[in-house]
Amino acid sequence: MPVALVILLLDITLIWHASKTGRLQPWAFIILLIPFVGALAYIIVELVPEWFGSPDARQARKRMADRLDPEKHYRELSDRLAGSDTIANRAAVAAECLKIGRFDEAVRHYDHVLQLPMGWEPAYALGKAQAQFGLSRPADALATLDDLKEHWPDFESAEGHLLYARALAEVGRIEEALDEYHALVAYFPGAEAKVRYGLLLGTVGRTAEARIVFNELLLQMRRAPKYLREAQAEWLSIAEKQLSA
Repeated sequence: MPVALVILLLDITLIWHASKTGRLQPWAFIILLIPFVGALAYIIVELVPEWFGSPDARQARKRMADRLDPEKHYRELSDRLAGSDTIANRAAVAAECLKIGRFDEAVRHYDHVLQLPMGWEPAYALGKAQAQFGLSRPADALATLDDLKEHWPDFESAEGHLLYARALAEVGRIEEALDEYHALVAYFPGAEAKVRYGLLLGTVGRTAEARIVFNELLLQMRRAPKYLREAQAEWLSIAEKQLSA
């Protein structure tokens, strides 16, 4: 049997399987666009994890699927919202919009939710501020966060505190941003806040203080579990480069 015919039959079989298991998008396009290679990718990403069924394999499949079709979950949530316009469904779409960079849409959804009697929640105001910052509107993000603090003074969020410090720096309120970072690094989980603090110190010429921040971070992370160091690898690399510069 000619090789081309074998590849064609394989492609057709896998497209049929994808349609039966709810995976037609984007796999049908990928398999047809790249014969054999697309089929091989489908087998590795979709079928092999099913055969082995381990949590790690399922996570690997999800990561690969997200890279191939990053808006799949967004479409599913949008369909759910179209069928039932509840606060939970709209907030889920807004949160997914933040993940995939659809910041304009995220702002619209959060605005809608916040106008509802049961939607007046600090988490949704924080989501709106994150979307505004993503749109390069740090002044608007600050205004939203200030409003959040006024209405919910007991609300605490390390991510919100980090966003506030970043927005202050973006609008040129550097000293205030440094004060916020100084308070933030004492409790923020992970390395991002300390690295951003060190970078901002370096920007204003306080290089000795910046080096202390980077050194303390790297010393701390050397004692951390391996999985934690791997999760923070991107930020640790930045700190190391700053010290070697």
